[in-house]
Order: sequence, then C-alpha cells, then structure tokens
Amino acid sequence: MLGKKIKRLKAHRKIRMKVFGTKEKPRLSVFRSASYIYAQLIDDESGKVLLSVSDLKVKSSKAKKVERAMEVGKMIAKDAVSKKIEKVVFDRGGFVFHGRVKAVADGAREGGLKF
Repeated sequence: MLGKKIKRLKAHRKIRMKVFGTKEKPRLSVFRSASYIYAQLIDDESGKVLLSVSDLKVKSSKAKKVERAMEVGKMIAKDAVSKKIEKVVFDRGGFVFHGRVKAVADGAREGGLKF
C-alpha cells in the first residue's frame, strides 16, 4: 500500500512543477480519500487557500460517491463565481483523471468554471 501512495506523490510532484495558481487564475486542487473528496482553490503566489469545499457538507449522504463529487464541483464553482473567479488551473493531485476526480472537474465546468 505504501508503494501506491509514493507513486501518487511522485505524480503529484510532477504535476505541480507545471501547474501554478495566481489570484486571477487559482489552482483547483482535488484530494480523494477512501470516503470523501475535497476541493480547494489555491493562490500559489501568496500561498493562501481562497475557497475550500468537501462532500462532508453535501446534504444527500445516501448518494453515490461520484454523485457527491459532482456536487462538490458545482459547489466550488458557485462559490468561485460569486467571488468573481471564472478561470482556474486544474490540479488532479496525482490521482488518475477518472471517476470521482473527473466528476469534480465536470461539476466545476457545469457550474461555470473554465479550465
């Protein structure tokens, strides 16, 4: 199991060399645990988190994980648009762009974010 985590962290490090968020175009970072999914908008210039959303706040806890991830994407997009942020840079955090990570991206696009 440790090898799997190290592999993901190496992929994340490689992604982070290319992806950088600013105040105008923050980085949409996604973290997927076994039970939950988290998304943050990060300004890397100042090192601050602008927004943070997780599926702990999603009302329908009986929904499937992919559906909750889609809601997380929509929630972060709604909050970002209210703060006048329309463009972001997507950071998949070393996870494969599939399943719940893709659902967050699709929900964010559906909510009005461009990346």
